[in-house]
Amino acid sequence: AAAAAAAASKTAFRGAAAAAATTRSLRGAPAVGPRAPRTEVSFLRPLRSFGHGRPRSVAVAASERGPRDDDRRRRSASSSATTATTKTGAGQFSAAAPPSILLPRHRLLSSDVASSSSEEGGASASSPAASAALLSGYDLTRPDCNVTPNIASRLGRNLHLLPDHPLCTVKNVIYDYWTSSLPANGDDGDDDGGASASRPSFALHDEFSPIVPTIENFDSLLIPPDHVSRSASDTYYLDPATALRTHTSAHQTTLLRRGLDRFLVTGDVYRRDEIDASHYPVFHQTEGVRMFTDDELVAAGGDVASEEDKRTHVERDLKAGLEGMARALFGDVEMRWVDEYFPFTDPSFELEIHFRGEWMEVLGCGVVHREIVRNVGRGNQTGWAFGLGLERLAMVLFDVPDIRLFWTEDERFHEQFRGRGIDVTFAPYSKYPACYKDISFWTSSASSSSSAADDGDSSEDDDSTASTTTNAFHENDFYELVRDVGGDLIERVELLDDFTHPETGRTSHCYRVSYRSMDRSLTNDEIDALQERVRDGAELNLGVELR
Repeated sequence: AAAAAAAASKTAFRGAAAAAATTRSLRGAPAVGPRAPRTEVSFLRPLRSFGHGRPRSVAVAASERGPRDDDRRRRSASSSATTATTKTGAGQFSAAAPPSILLPRHRLLSSDVASSSSEEGGASASSPAASAALLSGYDLTRPDCNVTPNIASRLGRNLHLLPDHPLCTVKNVIYDYWTSSLPANGDDGDDDGGASASRPSFALHDEFSPIVPTIENFDSLLIPPDHVSRSASDTYYLDPATALRTHTSAHQTTLLRRGLDRFLVTGDVYRRDEIDASHYPVFHQTEGVRMFTDDELVAAGGDVASEEDKRTHVERDLKAGLEGMARALFGDVEMRWVDEYFPFTDPSFELEIHFRGEWMEVLGCGVVHREIVRNVGRGNQTGWAFGLGLERLAMVLFDVPDIRLFWTEDERFHEQFRGRGIDVTFAPYSKYPACYKDISFWTSSASSSSSAADDGDSSEDDDSTASTTTNAFHENDFYELVRDVGGDLIERVELLDDFTHPETGRTSHCYRVSYRSMDRSLTNDEIDALQERVRDGAELNLGVELR
């Protein structure tokens, strides 16, 4: 009976996947190509360095500061050189006339795939009504949408709003620090002798929808039209002009245009990335912004004689404030500042703290870019902004070993944080064994590898370049496929081997998929069935050849 059920499920999967592929072919939607090495586009570094709370040594911090890890850059170097210079390559969008979104091949539309691991925090663990309300009017089956049922089910969960949830606890510490450190927004504090605890100094916003226009998520923040972060292998798109926000900075220019001088924004953000204990496609971020008038700068002892003098004072105020916030979270720790680059601040910095024997990134920040200030109609006003990831801080503060735990509804997790504030050390309540399954495949045919070698990295041969990148494999597409099939049963996906055939030039990848439930023991039969779906999906939707 089990074998028959697995066979029926496999047949249904093949049918749904084939139908989706046929629809894309008829509509002419190309598949996403490989991307160039990534530069930073958010205060919250692209998941790897800040989003999911992995403490890092000085050596690791240096290697990850900037583009992706060296091994990933090496694996995609040859194909990235091609797409980086292609005028209409994968993931490149223009604010004036965005081309069709280049989606990964897999579009798992069947509900049984998304719900295969619902007991592990999948679709059934979310609020269907909240998700449906947010997505009302959007068609998730359209060819230029890459939001899967698994991701759609996470909208409306709002973990940062749940009382006693560790993410909400960290957020509240941050809010309390900033709202008690300054007078109310627009109030100089003279009327009552200082700041009032009942009047927050910052406007607090944690209710904004994660569905945002791409112009607000990218263009208004000076992220270039050809930046790799716009790729459908990095960002979830509902249509070419609408995405799930990749950072809370997406609301910055809107609030500045409204005239707000001080505000904090917290919300869920979405990015496609690798799979391990510290990475998840949905995480939470807090952003803070403060703008200064000349009168405020003078009152604070600043010099407004020149633009540079004003920015120097703002930088000093920013660093002093963030060091105080770090002490409120971590206690009296050693700190250091590192120069960085973000498109929307100049200058830009990262704050690192020495915590439990290691240097760890805490946040990114900087002086708001002059062009952004002018674009929102604020003239020559100066201000600062910062962004941080709640999961990163919570995992370190509470010793939470796996980011999936934040999504669990298991009472054994949540009872440890109820009413205890920030002084909690998480005690693991179970450790069930993992089940490992390997999969290997050729990521390119001999003909496409040959074509790529002939084309080189020239941006002038648009036709040949497009034909090469259209069929290219991207690891994020594979990770997304695995998540769709296994949900929160997927603990880690690790590249074990990367091999290029010396004669044919074909590339082979071997991945190990680690399945582990946080609540029960898994059976080999059920994981075999899931792994078969992964194999079928990779072959049918990612254009790979199984080995």
